[in-house]
Amino acid sequence: MKFQDPPPPTHPPLLSFQSINNFPNSKMASHIVGYPRMGPKRELKFALESFWDKKSSAEDLKKVAADLRSSIWKQMASAGIKYIPSNTFSYYDQVLDTTAMLGAVPPRYGWTGGEIGFDTYFSMARGNASVPAMEMTKWFDTNYHFIVPELGPEIKFSYASHKAVDEYKEAKALGVDTVPVLVGPVSYLLLSKPAKGVEKSFSLLSLLDKILPIYKEVVAELKAAGASWIQFDEPTLVKDLESHQLQAFTAAYSELESTLSGLNVIVETYFADVPAEAFKTLTSLKCVTGFGFDLSGKYLFAGVVDGRNIWANDLAASLSLLQTLEGIVGKDKLVVSTSCSLLHTAVDLVNETKFDKELKSWLAFAAQKVVEVNSLAKALAGHKDEAFFSENAAAQASRKSSPRVTNEAVQKAAAALRGSDHRRATNVSARLDAQQKKLNLPILPTTTIGSFPQTIELRRVRREYKAKKISEEEYVKAIKEEINKVVKLQEELDIDVLVHGEPERNDMVEYFGEQLSGFAFSANGWVQSYGSRCVKPPIIFGDVSRPKAMTVFWSSMAQSMTARPMKGMLTGPVTILNWSFVRNDQPRFETCYQIALAIKDEVEDLEKAGINVIQIDEAALREGLPLRKSEQAFYLDWAVHSFRITNCGVTDTTQIHTHMCYSNFNDIIHSIIDMDADVITIENSRSDEKLLSVFREGVKYGAGIGPGVYDIHSPRIPSTEEIADRINKMLQVLETNILWVNPDCGLKTRKYHEVKPALLNMVAAAKQIRTQLASAK
Repeated sequence: MKFQDPPPPTHPPLLSFQSINNFPNSKMASHIVGYPRMGPKRELKFALESFWDKKSSAEDLKKVAADLRSSIWKQMASAGIKYIPSNTFSYYDQVLDTTAMLGAVPPRYGWTGGEIGFDTYFSMARGNASVPAMEMTKWFDTNYHFIVPELGPEIKFSYASHKAVDEYKEAKALGVDTVPVLVGPVSYLLLSKPAKGVEKSFSLLSLLDKILPIYKEVVAELKAAGASWIQFDEPTLVKDLESHQLQAFTAAYSELESTLSGLNVIVETYFADVPAEAFKTLTSLKCVTGFGFDLSGKYLFAGVVDGRNIWANDLAASLSLLQTLEGIVGKDKLVVSTSCSLLHTAVDLVNETKFDKELKSWLAFAAQKVVEVNSLAKALAGHKDEAFFSENAAAQASRKSSPRVTNEAVQKAAAALRGSDHRRATNVSARLDAQQKKLNLPILPTTTIGSFPQTIELRRVRREYKAKKISEEEYVKAIKEEINKVVKLQEELDIDVLVHGEPERNDMVEYFGEQLSGFAFSANGWVQSYGSRCVKPPIIFGDVSRPKAMTVFWSSMAQSMTARPMKGMLTGPVTILNWSFVRNDQPRFETCYQIALAIKDEVEDLEKAGINVIQIDEAALREGLPLRKSEQAFYLDWAVHSFRITNCGVTDTTQIHTHMCYSNFNDIIHSIIDMDADVITIENSRSDEKLLSVFREGVKYGAGIGPGVYDIHSPRIPSTEEIADRINKMLQVLETNILWVNPDCGLKTRKYHEVKPALLNMVAAAKQIRTQLASAK
């Protein structure tokens, strides 16, 4: 790819509209779309895992959850927020909560009716000993994952979870009147998939008439409980929808109109602007008349505080924008809000004691964003806190001028990339031949994705080393022993291409960020990824470079323990970018190219150290794809180019792997091919082998490929027969000489008593198919 000018900048989703009747004219109002649910110290994570491990009761879990909800509501109330959300808390995922509300439980979970309890709820999320979990995929272009509803024409919906009403009443009992939040009916259906055995062409929107009666029941109960507001999250409105999909919004909200009578209704959108056609459709809705171009007499919820990043708001700029908007919609018809739920940002900066004063002044976590929203609301109403605004202006100026942000050498190196597309010298089939001569692998080679279980003991060793309680020598000895254990286990299992298990790594992004310049790290900046899984995204505040080698020591040590190929394990530039809180003072692609150059240095050092197989994970490449089609080509160009930069300098005999997981890849398969990796391992089993359909439709893939043969996010152990069946399905659409056998993803979240039998069955299945193929010849 040649460099090109970026398209016009897209702005964060600023506006959501709604029609209300009883808005108080006396003061400016403030609103929060949603709030992180894990707790400032990950209290919910630990309570969930304790419950799943049968170390605590359901009542213990409910108590932790109730305490978290109470503290969140009281915190927002004390900060002066007028419109506080409820039902944004979840034990796992808000879409799964909606599935429970609608009683849309797939038959395999054996639910027989009544209020859905933890057993059924968590079986859908995680699977159990006898049945697999439901599919999990990315929530739009974020690193949050949701559980995909499985629907069909025969499904019988029923009101099976009263969570939304219960939580509204719970808040009211604490003296906090909230805005109950529901995933909107049309977005729910558009985010669903046809259940197994249902025709792929089945229209999910045909179920609208069946789910609306449940929504009516929920709304009626909320009204009876005293709710005067309700928020429907309809984020699919920001996508490029077809006319029949837009008509579904008209049908849904027209049908709900009489039930919603007397309520103030917000329809919330986020992550991108609402297209013009969606506005036109929604202007006709009587119960949500705020969607439209003519804003006179309507109320505007302006999401000027970024809900997806951790940078302090430029209050002066936001106030100026709000004053402009006030001139359009009229005085006292504006509500200051966040751009989306604060679920996607860290919880509270007060828990960060190690940031220096300058850096800390540049940041705002969820708790600080609540304060920013209210400060802007007060300023617009004529009660500006001059000291607060002045302090904010000083921090903004300091960030712009700080020498720690800019590195001229890095800027120059990134600029020098212009004019080249950074492809390897020979094509992939010639490279695979050269690599096979060197590696001498069997057909259907087996491997794993990278990480092995992170035990309590392993975490203790890392923690003590970080706290300087053990010496470097003791730390290296402990990690070396763990690597040796993982290598020996893989040899015993007879896996073909090994990994060192990553015992030295806390997280696949944080580990690299800690060794790159331009990054900062929080102590408690956790963000929910799915269920109880939290990540602590690094903060990219300046230009990025690699001061020294990051992985060569451990990879070389691991390779010295075995004669089998040992993968060098790296995280790719696009994933490091998409899983970090990224600086917002330059285009994202410029930061990505800087990271790519740093990873390129590491790849070449690994090759020099004798590592012949190097995996550069791009788990999050699909996640960053813009929601609007007009912006996707530019993103894919620079994202794929960034990956190619990392490995364009290696020899033909060095095999470059990449890995992707938990997204819909079929629509970007040609960009994946353009990455020009030698082997790609990719999630496949939990999404019910959706990936294979693209090859059935005739896409030719000439590089090595390993669609995952079992789901690692479930504790369930697949049988040899089940895995063999999956491999046979793959061989129907993929050539034998390019197929690899591997799990869906890394194994760090699993226990060894789950990992060993699963991998044993995986290797046995590969050998079984090899024998069948040999005898067929």
